[in-house]
Amino acid sequence: MANIKIDKDIEYDAKFGLKLDIYQDADQVSDDRPVIIDIHGGGWWLGYKEEETAWATSFAEQGYLVFVPNYRLAPKYLYPAPVEDMLHLFDWIQQSDYQFDRSKIGAVGMSAGGNLAIELAIRKGIPIATWSGIIDLDAWIEKHPDVVASNKDAPIPGTPVGKINQAGPNDPYYKWFVLNYVNNDLALLKEASPLHRITKDTGKMFIANSLNEIVPNDGIERLQQELTKNLIPSTVQFVAGTGHGEAYMALAQNPTLDFFKNYL
Repeated sequence: MANIKIDKDIEYDAKFGLKLDIYQDADQVSDDRPVIIDIHGGGWWLGYKEEETAWATSFAEQGYLVFVPNYRLAPKYLYPAPVEDMLHLFDWIQQSDYQFDRSKIGAVGMSAGGNLAIELAIRKGIPIATWSGIIDLDAWIEKHPDVVASNKDAPIPGTPVGKINQAGPNDPYYKWFVLNYVNNDLALLKEASPLHRITKDTGKMFIANSLNEIVPNDGIERLQQELTKNLIPSTVQFVAGTGHGEAYMALAQNPTLDFFKNYL
């Protein structure tokens, strides 16, 4: 049985007071173990690292050293602030004294966390898994001019992640938090869309989504097309139903673990 140790509230960015939690099996410490960066979701405007306890623990039980960060949130901090935080975190991890294989770093995230994992794949070339990742930004907004952005159905801060956005599409809320990420700046929104920045140096990806959920499927399809065009291996898993992220944990976790066994 794994001996999971959790070190909480370790500061990785003194300028913004950003902290992380670290999960590891205390009996599997070695220079050969791989790392997973586990990034929380929340539409870039809410969420916190403690939501990731179950997912982070499941990776630690498999021998991964897991880093779970907080990051700056909108609307106080807009794109690219959380991306910059993840890039700073990546460098902080590489320069830390923790024992792990520096060539074996991956990232995972659900929803907005999945978007930030994709950013690490693009900017650092690492393998990532994104579940219900927010991918289609500017193109979706352009195609839905008649949708009125609204946070009326937004989750109350503190709502357990397993109870957020599990009821299928919600275009008004989707439009609201996408535009909230850039303060309605459509030029900045185009910059924020990862679909425009896939290159041959992008990391490999595992991509999961429900077939009828808040995150549009056409973004997932376009992402895989861009990856394929650039000869980047990817795996896409569509699951039945309306669940978002954690809702399909039982179906997507083992394929995700297999992905990382292949590429880390």
